[in-house]
Amino acid sequence: MMFMRSCTKIALVSLALLMLLGVEAATASDFNYGEALDKSLLFFEAQRSGKLPPNQLVKWRSDSGLKDGLAQGVDLVGGYYDAGDHVKFGLPMAFTVTMLSWGAIEFRKEITDLDQLGQTLWAIRWGTDYFIKAHPQPNVLWGQVGDGNSDHYCWERAEDMTTPRNAYKIDENHPGSDIAGETAAALASAAIAFKPYNSSYSNLLLVHAKQLFSFADRFRGLYDESIEDAKDFYTSSGYSDELLWAAAWLYEATNDDYYLKYVVDNAVYMGGTGWSVKEFSWDNKYAGVQILLTKVLLEGRGGAYTSILKQYQAKADYFACACLQKNDGYNVHTTPGGLLYVREWNNLQYVTSASFLLAVYSDYLSAANAKLNCPEGQIQPQEVLSFAKSQVDYILGKNPKSMSYIVGYGAKYPVHVHHRDASIPSISVLHAVVGCVQGFEIWYHRSEGNPNVVYGALVGGPDQNDNFSDDRSNYEGTEPTISGTGPLVGLFSKLQSLNGGFNRGSPKSHTPTPSAYHPETTAPPKKSDTPPIKFLHSITSTWTVAKTSYYRHKVILKNTSQKPITNVKLVLGNLQGPLWGLSPTPQKNTYELPQWQKVLQPGAECTFVYVQGGPQAKISIQSYN
Repeated sequence: MMFMRSCTKIALVSLALLMLLGVEAATASDFNYGEALDKSLLFFEAQRSGKLPPNQLVKWRSDSGLKDGLAQGVDLVGGYYDAGDHVKFGLPMAFTVTMLSWGAIEFRKEITDLDQLGQTLWAIRWGTDYFIKAHPQPNVLWGQVGDGNSDHYCWERAEDMTTPRNAYKIDENHPGSDIAGETAAALASAAIAFKPYNSSYSNLLLVHAKQLFSFADRFRGLYDESIEDAKDFYTSSGYSDELLWAAAWLYEATNDDYYLKYVVDNAVYMGGTGWSVKEFSWDNKYAGVQILLTKVLLEGRGGAYTSILKQYQAKADYFACACLQKNDGYNVHTTPGGLLYVREWNNLQYVTSASFLLAVYSDYLSAANAKLNCPEGQIQPQEVLSFAKSQVDYILGKNPKSMSYIVGYGAKYPVHVHHRDASIPSISVLHAVVGCVQGFEIWYHRSEGNPNVVYGALVGGPDQNDNFSDDRSNYEGTEPTISGTGPLVGLFSKLQSLNGGFNRGSPKSHTPTPSAYHPETTAPPKKSDTPPIKFLHSITSTWTVAKTSYYRHKVILKNTSQKPITNVKLVLGNLQGPLWGLSPTPQKNTYELPQWQKVLQPGAECTFVYVQGGPQAKISIQSYN
């Protein structure tokens, strides 16, 4: 938990340069960002609270927190544990979901190419489903479950929790504009991410986002003055940035001019065009607002608000230039090894959030054929992205300690992670209850590494001199947080795309975790040709019967060519349940379009539906004319 930022000489020089370039290239190729992405998504499974699904991949975790909210008469089961403890802190959880969603929006193609969009959307939804529960009325938001102090007095598994599960809310008389605003931003950004795959869920998210923004704006106040327990752990520095942040995301989600006018009208009063910042985090959203609104400007959507948006861009440039050490001395501090260093407590979370912003800003600038304007000169977008990559590479092992700070990635990584569930054997292995004090005596203080590998956990990281102590008691350095890992999903996807493929850059291939949501993909090739057929595969509903989850899959088949297509035959492998909309053929697992739609005209679509539990069916094209 964070507690809270001559010819011979020429020849030799040339040889040295070539050797340096060779080392750089070799180092870059050593990192498989796709593998790091896969492990990062597993971390979110390790942090799940509530009733775990049958397809849970992290098997050493089990159900927990099943009575959360019961004493208050509200269902607060679900969501994410914040870090190495078991408190569900709403503010950093919402920021995490916003970052996951932003990654799914900006790097959708990259994530899709890695077959990880389904896992990413499920990670988002585990948070948004919880936020919907936590928002039972327009002006009520449950912002925390669990007591931070009592939780930290115990060292026990989530499945054994004996600490109070108090729940805390904000309402009209006890406002919290910061947490309501950030939750609105999370739901609005998630609505964009889900829109191509589940429009009804996207619309539901927007309803909640709009209500929460209105609540946050109308009843203003700091959430930690209403939820005092949060003050010792996630103190808020203000709420103006969250109001601008939420409005900016609602504009992106709705294209409603009201929200753009809001960030323009309040640009000065709320500090959007006044604050020059060198940090982007769960607490400070200004840099995110400034870069997101710069996107609006660069895309030519500013209209009458262009002059104010240019002021937002100037502040976005300040942040980026400060990170790149091009800000005329007003830069973010760096360690001797080149790592951005913002705060003593869990510094790497600030590194990942800043690197994510730089990656998306690089894309925005590239798309607009623009450059970053710094006091020390203009910077090409590629240089901005390269700096972000340097920070990620440091995290993965290109650092003075040659250590990966992502648990389970690389040959050397932290094994004494400050994480209760990872440090105590799984309840499936050690059936006996591990008590509050017993956990400290037996498991917290043991010298051996953790019995469970919490894959994908980004620990707090090294100090300002690049030193790191792999010690469970070093909570500043060895405790992971969901807010630190959230930005990495989009980042790893972007960087792996530069490597040209999922497995490129690693001596070992790595299979991604299975996905449930599927975006539009091109059907497998027939002989040497790629058929002009695309699928859009989505899950439209889910339910549970006798502990088995079933899913209703909707598949849209579309003719993307300029010619009619006939006699389409599909092979559906692993189909276990009923199917509607296709006609079976005598051939096993082979289906054809219904009689009335034997010809698929250019641009025409055919929809079929099937229901089953477990993994989705494998759909491929057998033949067509």
